[in-house]
Amino acid sequence: MTAVHERSGVDLERAVDVLRSGGLIGLPTETVYGLAARADDPNAVAKVFDVKGRPRGHPLIVHFSSLETARTASSHWTNVAEALGSRFWPGPLTLVVRRAAWVIDEVTGGLDTVAIRVPAHPVAREVIDRLGVGVVAPSANPFGMVSPTRAEHVLKDLGDGVDYVLDGGPCDIGVESTIVDCSTEVPQILRPGVVTEAEVVATVGSIAPTSGPSRAPGMLASHYAPRCSVRTVETDDEAQQFRDRGILVVDARSDPASFVRDLYSTLRRCDDEDRDEIVVVLPDDDGIGRAVRDRIMKAAAPRH
Repeated sequence: MTAVHERSGVDLERAVDVLRSGGLIGLPTETVYGLAARADDPNAVAKVFDVKGRPRGHPLIVHFSSLETARTASSHWTNVAEALGSRFWPGPLTLVVRRAAWVIDEVTGGLDTVAIRVPAHPVAREVIDRLGVGVVAPSANPFGMVSPTRAEHVLKDLGDGVDYVLDGGPCDIGVESTIVDCSTEVPQILRPGVVTEAEVVATVGSIAPTSGPSRAPGMLASHYAPRCSVRTVETDDEAQQFRDRGILVVDARSDPASFVRDLYSTLRRCDDEDRDEIVVVLPDDDGIGRAVRDRIMKAAAPRH
């Protein structure tokens, strides 16, 4: 087995060389660390699915270094996509658009749409810019489990499955991007994140209720799950009964933005401490609180 210190570091050129040769890297972004492969190489993309244990029909997000290059992935770039991309990129927002002819089926799960993003992390953008093509970069962890927010999480979760982990420090945001479907007549939010519904509505005027089958990352009922059991409550009275039994209770209500940044680290710590259960007091279902509720409810869902 290759020594851990030889498989992680801050060598951008090495990371780019791995990607050019069809390998996989752990890529820091402001949301979570991604398992990155060049998006135009079907064999490299297939490795991403294999290493994660991810269903092949589950679409991936393609990351670009700029709005200008991201537009090339779409056959029909709408005014809604332009408005959202111009306001929130680089940043934690993913847009689903009609795919261009060059986008391969392995990325989209055979759908006629593709999910695209321009990350805010300068290291991620520099790597993509040097590579010269977009990269797929789903969270760098086994499918359905807790996402990584530090380089060491990637190494612990994926081991030799990743060729090199580019260490960009802890993620600033700590949860995956908001996803907005711009391919429909009226846009829909497919996954909540720190770009809130109110901000999206303020930019595009209106959105439609989310409906239809899973067509973007994070839409499955169970996701982001630690080994320990996750339970949710809404009130202090409900939480107290668990505190009385010595069960760890964390409260997400007072500062959802800070809570969401540390959420995955908290879930990982529970596993590291061999806890059987964690209880989360949920915040209100609006603003960033909606993203917290989404991740926690999916972590708490029955697992298959």
